Amino acid sequence: MGKKTKPCLVSCSVLREELKKLVKQGDLDVDLVFVSKYFHVDYDFLERNLRKVVEKSLPHSSEGLIIVYGDLCMGPNNEMKKLIQEYNIVKVDALNCIDCLLGGKGKVLEADPCHDLLFLYPGMIGFFSHFKEKAQRENIDEEAFKKLFNELRGIVLLDTLGEAKQNKEEIEKLHTGLKVLETQTIGLEKLKQLLLETIELNKRKQAH
Repeated sequence: MGKKTKPCLVSCSVLREELKKLVKQGDLDVDLVFVSKYFHVDYDFLERNLRKVVEKSLPHSSEGLIIVYGDLCMGPNNEMKKLIQEYNIVKVDALNCIDCLLGGKGKVLEADPCHDLLFLYPGMIGFFSHFKEKAQRENIDEEAFKKLFNELRGIVLLDTLGEAKQNKEEIEKLHTGLKVLETQTIGLEKLKQLLLETIELNKRKQAH
């Protein structure tokens, strides 16, 4: 019997803990490859690195490649869609990583119609912690960091891994000047459903 192959899932590392847990629980049968979430501060840098990973992974992925990024992650002008078409691969139907956690298909627009909320979950809290440390090393002070969040109404904590208390403590340390308005215990079910649908889509594509 030949070695069983499975699709390769290329994701932003902002969802690393959630995806690893789904694989560990046996909910997903995929190989995981992560692209650093810290590339997200620069669209061109992210695109270059995502391309590198796709080109490196494609030859080893006989069951196809699935991209776990949002439509908007490389910019607002269909940059991600063009990349997907260029490599003829499959992507989750989601606008960004928060949309992925909420089940995709634009759910984030229903959750934040005025674009004035900051959604935080483990990977994103880590992203801002790193960003803040980097800013401090470059002599950007606490007040300048707070200004980044001036236009926002508050924080919605998405508890994906059952660590709300710990997450809240980490959010406090960020000193964004924003209050946690709400904690939503969302778990991994919606992300899992979105990924299973995408894996099914990929399977149909591979069969043609």
